[in-house]
Amino acid sequence: MLKHFNCEGEEKSMKRVLCCIFVLFTLSACSQAQEETIDTTEEEVMSTQDVEIPSTIFSSEKQTRIIEEEEMKLSIKTYLDSNEALTNASYPFLDVIDGGGELKRDELEKFDEIRRLTEENDKNFSSYIVNNTLPESYQEESKRISQYITVSNEMMYGLDEAISTFTDNLSEGKMPKVDIGSIKDATDGVNGREQKKIEDFLDREGIDTIAFGRADKGKGE
Repeated sequence: MLKHFNCEGEEKSMKRVLCCIFVLFTLSACSQAQEETIDTTEEEVMSTQDVEIPSTIFSSEKQTRIIEEEEMKLSIKTYLDSNEALTNASYPFLDVIDGGGELKRDELEKFDEIRRLTEENDKNFSSYIVNNTLPESYQEESKRISQYITVSNEMMYGLDEAISTFTDNLSEGKMPKVDIGSIKDATDGVNGREQKKIEDFLDREGIDTIAFGRADKGKGE
């Protein structure tokens, strides 16, 4: 069974991505004025010591097979639920990095394992939908889901690394450079419109998942 935490899920992931972009823009402007400070309010998160690495990711050895609709529904659910659990598990570590802290060796090993599993989950699902024949009504949306989640993860981890490098350069008295164009290009495919298309598809096909904060939404209904 998946182990996941009571966090806001994919919506929080999107907020983190947008927050990271905002911070990069803000730091770029403030690098001209060393005396300016930025006050941020951190959300309360669990300790890195309390994080348990999720035990399930999407995996399939199937190649050149015809995938039935029920199997496809389960595959999408497993992929999205696994991503949600991994994303939630990464938040305490990312918050330490965002706050300018350093991860201890055991924390770094745990965080690296979460990142590795996230990448493997993305690659496995992408390979699955590319190398098999999916139900016609699932082909376009499965690709949309794969691209959306994969890019979201790349942005989440990549922007945290960019911020860390940016602030390191500032502390060393170097003038950091931010490639605004590449950041904008990366975010074009990850937005509210794309997420709504995915959620509409999940509702239409009756795919029950904890992704996009849907577990919390279900409790409120």
